[in-house]
Amino acid sequence: MAPAAPCLVLGLLVLSLCCEACKKVIFHVPSELEADTLVGRVDLNECLQSAEFISSSDGNFKVLEDGSVYTTSALSLSAEKKTFTILLKDIQEQVQKKIHVSLVEEAKKTPKTRHARDTVLKRTKRRWGPIPSVMIENSLGPFPLQIQQVQSDTAQNYTIYYSASGPGIDQDPKGLFYIERETGNIFATRAVDREQYPSFQIICFATTPDGYSPEVPLVHTIRIEDDNDNAPYFTQDLFEFCVPENSRPGVVVGKVIAEDRDEPYTLHTTLKYRIVSQTPPITPAFSLHGDTGVISVLLPQLDRELVPSYTLLVEVRDMAGQPFGLCTTGTVVIKIEDTNDNAPSFKQLQYETRVEENRVSVEILRVSVVDLDEPGSPGSGAVYEIIRGNDDQAFEITTDKNTNEGILCVVKGLDYETAKQRILVIGVNNEAPYVLAPHSQQLSQSTCSVTVHVLDVDEGPVFKPCLLRLDVKECEDIGTAIGRFVAEDPETGNSEGIRYRIPPGQCNWINIDDKSGEVRTVRVLDRDIGEMRRGQCNVTVLAIDRNGKTGTGTIQVCIVPGNKNFPRIMQTDYIMCRDRKPICLTAEDSDEAPYSAPFVYRITDRRLASMWKLTPHDDNSWYLSPKSDIPYGIYEIPVTVTDNGGKIGENTIRVNLCDCLTPTECDGRSRQLSGGNVTLGLWAILAMILGSLLLLLILITICGCCGAGVMHRQVTDDCANHNLIISNTEAPGEEVMDHNIIPLQNTCDQGGYGVKTGEQQTFEMVKGRGHTLESVKGGGHQTLGSVKEGGGQTMMDTCRYSYSEWHNFTHPRLGEKVHLCRQDEEQKHSEDYLLSYNYEGKGSLAGSVGCCSDQHEEEALDFLDQLEPKFRTLAETCIKR
Repeated sequence: MAPAAPCLVLGLLVLSLCCEACKKVIFHVPSELEADTLVGRVDLNECLQSAEFISSSDGNFKVLEDGSVYTTSALSLSAEKKTFTILLKDIQEQVQKKIHVSLVEEAKKTPKTRHARDTVLKRTKRRWGPIPSVMIENSLGPFPLQIQQVQSDTAQNYTIYYSASGPGIDQDPKGLFYIERETGNIFATRAVDREQYPSFQIICFATTPDGYSPEVPLVHTIRIEDDNDNAPYFTQDLFEFCVPENSRPGVVVGKVIAEDRDEPYTLHTTLKYRIVSQTPPITPAFSLHGDTGVISVLLPQLDRELVPSYTLLVEVRDMAGQPFGLCTTGTVVIKIEDTNDNAPSFKQLQYETRVEENRVSVEILRVSVVDLDEPGSPGSGAVYEIIRGNDDQAFEITTDKNTNEGILCVVKGLDYETAKQRILVIGVNNEAPYVLAPHSQQLSQSTCSVTVHVLDVDEGPVFKPCLLRLDVKECEDIGTAIGRFVAEDPETGNSEGIRYRIPPGQCNWINIDDKSGEVRTVRVLDRDIGEMRRGQCNVTVLAIDRNGKTGTGTIQVCIVPGNKNFPRIMQTDYIMCRDRKPICLTAEDSDEAPYSAPFVYRITDRRLASMWKLTPHDDNSWYLSPKSDIPYGIYEIPVTVTDNGGKIGENTIRVNLCDCLTPTECDGRSRQLSGGNVTLGLWAILAMILGSLLLLLILITICGCCGAGVMHRQVTDDCANHNLIISNTEAPGEEVMDHNIIPLQNTCDQGGYGVKTGEQQTFEMVKGRGHTLESVKGGGHQTLGSVKEGGGQTMMDTCRYSYSEWHNFTHPRLGEKVHLCRQDEEQKHSEDYLLSYNYEGKGSLAGSVGCCSDQHEEEALDFLDQLEPKFRTLAETCIKR
């Protein structure tokens, strides 16, 4: 413990140094204090200027940042003196100070004085809260100038000192105002500019010498009354506007704007505008609205060609334009925009020029115009046109954008022999449309005439026409004359002494006779050969006169398609199955229209034409089909195809009429009905297997029924008729005649066998003629016992049948049915063979009650020996065949 003692002493020393107490403050207050009552104000800066935390040790009091002490709740001084502490802390510097506050009850007054004080306190609300003070801007004094006085009626009971703070006192602008401590008079020390400080809000305090504040701090407003000390001014040094010439009166040109820094919505800022002067000093052209500053057109006609711009001197004055108001002037420049109200006119009305004949793309003349509109604008840009004399389009006139002149050029060679001079009429307009001034006449187009003299020159031969088109039929013989191409001498007008030749390096399809100009072919022109596929070729021909002058012309050789190719059928081998679906024959012809389709087909062999027929399908294809049920085999049918040009192509169509379902079964050979190795399709093989399995199942079932032993049963017929009702036999059903149903013939002449037991019939499937099945009736009446004893072996023998014979019978027919089912999109044929059955639940545990279902197990029929007489009829019914 001893070592800790020095530390404790040091800590107490530091704490005592940091918690230094400031001077003690005493407030004289009434014995009864209401909540939020100002007790007084403490100078906190005097104790600790950097106080960041202020608190009171007594929760009944709160301390504001300015040192004002208020009660937080109603308080009654129980003793004559109450004390508490104000704690100030500087967290960063770790400094803490205390201010001890003592509240001392005021001396009690007589009841009469108390009532008088209350009455005065009610009136002080009017004296302590005066109306805002007013100080005139730029006041001339004398200074200090009293502007207001604040007083508290508590001065009757206390010694009151007045003080104030805020802008103009202890804030910028500092020292502008002050308040007398004893009287409460507020003084201004100098003049104030309202535009800089329009008003001030100061806080006035009334305190007793001991710091008690009987009045709440007063916020007092000092308003600076405006003085017309600022003249209005324009927002721009120079206003520039534009208006089109010939604008109508009332058109708005622009608006000038001025401002005033004086107080808004007073006469000091009520402005009026007017035009002082106009340059040039002619009739006023514009008006200025006095209130809005809008400039409008006043003169009926503004002509840019006379006055291109106007300069206005405008004035703005406050005080609603009264003479004693302040004013300022500004400058407005109004430019008159050009419109195309002047038509261009030629400087000369007659021009003459010369040009040699046959000259092309040469300038022969320049013409110029005068336009009063603004140069370089669309209203002055000239557009020239040749009105008359240029029917052959030999001349052309354009505009030089730099000089605005018209340039006349020759674009086609002129012929002196045809016309020795040409007279042209040229007109001019502007790029922009005309805009007429009010009350002005329609503008007329200016024109001039140009006489062009054609000069004669010695010129070479001229081909007429210069381009000759020659159509040559395809595959013409070499040396065929296809035309003549001659030139004339312009001087003599004939072709004497002119020689012709074709320069090398061109297509060598033709040549030309050097004297007569006759053109002949040098090759067979075929459009199917490389360079001739385009179908035409241009050949340049030279004509040379005696003086060596040369003229040129062009021959355009065009190959006209001919009927050189025979139409031929593309596919000639076909296989036609038993469905005898028509064959589509399609022909092609390498020729172009009109020497190709449509084609006409014909069978040239008369015998085959009676068996086969052709029917049109489209322009290129026809259908080939048999007329009747002709035999199977291979047919070679001669067919001719005639194109639209009459050229006939012969073709031989080989048709293999085969007894097949699909063409792949024939393998290029005819299908034979009897025997032979035959290749079957997948569906046919599948149908054959399924059919064979089905027939084998039928044979096993029938043989099982026929081979069962005859069982002898002793049945008494006592009372049988009382329990079994005899049903009448129904009539036979309608006979169904359908070629899709396999016929079963009931014949007895083919060695078939049958057994008839009772009223039932057992049919045996045996071989017969024509690969059909026969059902044979057996004779005699047999009972169940007789069959069991001696007839079983006989029935089993008759049920034997060769599998190959059944296979040969069923295979072609089942294959045909399957093929029909596959070809039929609507599934009509399949409805005759494929039957769907709904599920009817699980079978009975008792098994079948059919007469043949359990004949292979004879011991299962022993119960028939013990039947009562009343079941005898039922037993006989079950054992009947």
